[in-house]
Amino acid sequence: MRFKRRAFSIFTLSFLDVMCCGFGAVVLLFMILKHEAITRDAPAHPQQRVEIARLQEALKTAQAAAAASTLEAAALAREITTLHEETAAIQATLQVPRTSNSSAITAQDVAALRVSVQELELQQKKLLADHGDRAQQARHFDGDGEREYLTGIKTNGKRTLILLDTSASMLDEKIINIIRRRNMDDDTKRRAEKWQQALDTVDWISARLVPGTQYQIYTFGEDVQAALTGTDGHWLSTVEHAQFKHALHTVRQLLPAGGSNLAKAMQLIRTLQPPPDNVFLITDSLPTKGLSGATRRSVSGEQRIHYFEEARSQIPDGIPLNVVLLPIEGDPMAPWAYWELAVMSHGAFISPAYDWP
Repeated sequence: MRFKRRAFSIFTLSFLDVMCCGFGAVVLLFMILKHEAITRDAPAHPQQRVEIARLQEALKTAQAAAAASTLEAAALAREITTLHEETAAIQATLQVPRTSNSSAITAQDVAALRVSVQELELQQKKLLADHGDRAQQARHFDGDGEREYLTGIKTNGKRTLILLDTSASMLDEKIINIIRRRNMDDDTKRRAEKWQQALDTVDWISARLVPGTQYQIYTFGEDVQAALTGTDGHWLSTVEHAQFKHALHTVRQLLPAGGSNLAKAMQLIRTLQPPPDNVFLITDSLPTKGLSGATRRSVSGEQRIHYFEEARSQIPDGIPLNVVLLPIEGDPMAPWAYWELAVMSHGAFISPAYDWP
């Protein structure tokens, strides 16, 4: 018996499976591309736009106020100069014998002019103090723009202590780059961008000390020492310009190396007599060593917190601690810990941009 040959058809089950898979792939690709377009074109959050606009307006207002104050100070200075000239002319007139045609200028007129001059001088000093005029600073430091007005750090006080972290982590903000730079030559280490920012921060703080302020600069890595050899335990004065300049020059010759022992730096505060009334701490991370002096091949995050608390217990009461943090990757607890330390001591905390000051 002969079987009838089946008719051939291209629309078999296998063919339909292939077509469905192909169509599904096209739909999936379309959905992925469409989602990326929506994500990329999504507008910024309305609250962020409002905050940006508010900050821009506040910046414009602050810049306008600073410019107006500068103009007012210049006008007062000119008026004071004019009054000084008039006073000198009146005094010269009083010394000349009077004739019948001489004007009747009395001592009361001179006294009134002197009072006016004194009032204008007081106004000028107040303006210069409010806006940090360079004439009121121990030395000059030229930063970029007007970012220096945004820190909130006060540099007043009779005795100011600057503590600079010189551990190896100050070479860079990334761990892999720290390891690379640690094995480079000394000149390359000194030119490291993060280390230069730390040195510029020391320069910025020192430039805002009031003339006559006593100061001291200490560096701390695994040990603590005065930047200027032979001055351990002694306060220096900004009036000694040559010594002041030499101390800052010495700091710039240092090289970051080793670990960080914050506890020893905090112990130092207790040894200075009389104690400082303003402390500036420039660092980048939680400490890697404690007072026990034990050497560890690696330090866990929990151990670093323990070392930080140990250092915190060494800080005397009543001394403001201002922290300038130059963050390093892999240490997320450092900003929180140092912020709390600054707040509890009534100091300031900043984590500046890479191009500050």
